[in-house]
Amino acid sequence: MHVIQGSYRGLSLLLDLNWDRALFAAAIGAALSAGAFVASL
Repeated sequence: MHVIQGSYRGLSLLLDLNWDRALFAAAIGAALSAGAFVASL
C-alpha cells in the first residue's frame, strides 16, 4: 500500500511540474492535425 501511495504522490508531483509541457505537446499535435485537415481539402 505504501508503494502505491508513494507512486501516486510521485506521479502527481511529476504532473504538477510538467503540465505545461504536456499542454504544449497537445497544442502542437492539434495544430499539426488541423494543418493536415486543411491541406486535405
